[in-house]
Amino acid sequence: AESKGKGKSGAKSKGGAKKGDTGTTKESSKESKSEQQAKPVLRATSWRPLNMGPYPFNQPRRNGIRFTPVQAEAIRSGMEPGLTMVVGPPGTGKTDVAVQIISNLYHNFPEQRTLIVTHSNQALNQLFEKIMALDIDERHLLRLGRGQEALETEKDFGRLGRVNYVLERRLALLKEVERLAVSLDLGTDVAYTCETAGHFHLYHILSRWERFQATLREASDAAAKAAAGAEPAEPAAALVAQHFPFARYFENAPQPLFGGESWAADVEVAEGCYRHIAKMFTELGEFRAFELLRSSYDRNNYLLVKEAKIIAMTCTHAALKRRDLVKLGFKYDNVLMEESAQILEIETFIPLMLQQAQDGHSRLKRIVMIGDHNQLPPVIQNVAFQKYSNMEQSMFTRFVRLGVPTIDLDRQGRARASIARLYNWRYRGLGDLPHVQRLGEFRAANAGFQHDFQFVDVGDFNGVGESEPTPHFTQNLAEAEYVVAVFMYMRLIGYPAHRISILTTYNGQRALLNDVLGARCAQHPLYGMPAAVSTVDKFQGQQNDFILLSLVRSKIVGHVRDVRRLVVAMSRARLGLYVFGRRALFEQCLELKPTFDVLLTRPDRLALVCQEPFPAQRAHDAAPPAHACVTIPDMPSMVAYVDEVSSGYVRDYVAEQEAALAAQRERERAEFAEQARAHAAAQHAQGAAEGRGDGHIDRLAEMGEA
Repeated sequence: AESKGKGKSGAKSKGGAKKGDTGTTKESSKESKSEQQAKPVLRATSWRPLNMGPYPFNQPRRNGIRFTPVQAEAIRSGMEPGLTMVVGPPGTGKTDVAVQIISNLYHNFPEQRTLIVTHSNQALNQLFEKIMALDIDERHLLRLGRGQEALETEKDFGRLGRVNYVLERRLALLKEVERLAVSLDLGTDVAYTCETAGHFHLYHILSRWERFQATLREASDAAAKAAAGAEPAEPAAALVAQHFPFARYFENAPQPLFGGESWAADVEVAEGCYRHIAKMFTELGEFRAFELLRSSYDRNNYLLVKEAKIIAMTCTHAALKRRDLVKLGFKYDNVLMEESAQILEIETFIPLMLQQAQDGHSRLKRIVMIGDHNQLPPVIQNVAFQKYSNMEQSMFTRFVRLGVPTIDLDRQGRARASIARLYNWRYRGLGDLPHVQRLGEFRAANAGFQHDFQFVDVGDFNGVGESEPTPHFTQNLAEAEYVVAVFMYMRLIGYPAHRISILTTYNGQRALLNDVLGARCAQHPLYGMPAAVSTVDKFQGQQNDFILLSLVRSKIVGHVRDVRRLVVAMSRARLGLYVFGRRALFEQCLELKPTFDVLLTRPDRLALVCQEPFPAQRAHDAAPPAHACVTIPDMPSMVAYVDEVSSGYVRDYVAEQEAALAAQRERERAEFAEQARAHAAAQHAQGAAEGRGDGHIDRLAEMGEA
């Protein structure tokens, strides 16, 4: 009986425990449900730029480039504090990434200042011109140094030019303030100076805007109360246009100012109009210092130290002006270096030291270095410093070798995929952007050529290959004549001169090419000069559609053995690359083997297509007609072929000019005859009115007919 009782009591205790567990489970489920109900809901909506005003120029200028995921990662990293290193192979959009980083910093951190540094004026101007095209206010841009004259713009972005712009802009804004005051039936004396304009904004504009906002809030609250728990209703859209205080000022904007379709849309338009007015007074507030400072020297320095937000200079200018900049109290928060792999280590340090530390701490927040260590390094003239001190190693290259994390851009959009194969073996996973396969200029063949790239073997001419008229001034007459003959051929079949560049690896050959072009093409109306005749080293950072490259050497490989120089040479062309050199010499060079293995997959004799004018209608991958294909065995044959083709073109050109001249003379005769007849008719009418005879008038008409 005791055991049964214990058993029963045990059963009861177990049952009690089960009941208790069930209650706890129910309570925990209730708590979890209440927690789920209490969690905030995150709603994601697409971002819309703010309405900045009703005028067309208020619309922001956006970057139309679609960035790849790696480029977007580079832009995001460039906005983070610290060091960002971007490795950009040829044609991967290094400059576009740099421009977008600068734009993002400008808009997201408006109080910060950014310093842009490059090695060459040309690269700096290319970067600066792209920045000018984005939604960045002109008054915040400043270009220092002598190279700013080469900017492709009529505006002056130097110190003096920016001060003049600020003064002109100040006068234009004060006129707008005067027009605003007249629209509000106030006096015109409020726009005398920036200070009086500021008081006008504070006591008249801001107060009217606050009353307008209060009216909108009251109307919104009244509409909410009228809904009485039903679905929320918006006030009548006509109330916005009815109470907007600056409607008369915006009469010169595109009308109607308010669409009246919805309350929210009209409120947004009203807020955009006020942003336009507020921006105008903000600019005048910044320009007040230029009223107080009377000397040009003080205004220039104030612009540099306070007003400009994006300052661009070369590393050479930074080194020359460092003491002056530090003395002025020059400050900046971000540094972006383009062409970092071409800047010496000491030249990299100097732009970082253009400001004094504040309380022992540097104001610098971000350093963005963009470059390509697989292209040419800094130029060191002294061989001892170059080789034994390793001074040609840039800070960018040192960081890469030390394993500092980098972002490697992996899609090129400059060259045809076939041409990119000549250098993409130097980069990990370098591919092509879709437009390289899609756009018409990449899908069409090169007119007059069987191949889009080709290595042309050039032998000795009269037993002479390379020569040195003076020490270290290397030339090759056979290659120079061959290259110029191909250029003349391209011009004859219609290639524009500005789309052709001629490159070489030595200054002596560049001088010889200029001499031959000057004798054969410069003054000839059918030919003219190409876009550039330059060395490979000077052409780094540039590109053109068609490149003719002379390698010059016929005895030793020379400094093309440096793979970095070869990469630069092969990556300058977009649509066509034709290399002239000595095959037996360069194909034996181990360092150049990956590139020449690709080049020599095609014949080493120049392959042309006869009677195919530019632009070609033939597809890039389509074979030309067999009867039109011509193979040029050597340089004299090419010169003779060009002479033969040019003679026909010259006859046609002369005939066209004579026909045009005859047509012009005929038009002049007809115009003169018409004028004589009109004059005779006028004289006849006057004579009839005065009662005179018409004999001399008939003679005038006969002269006109003659």
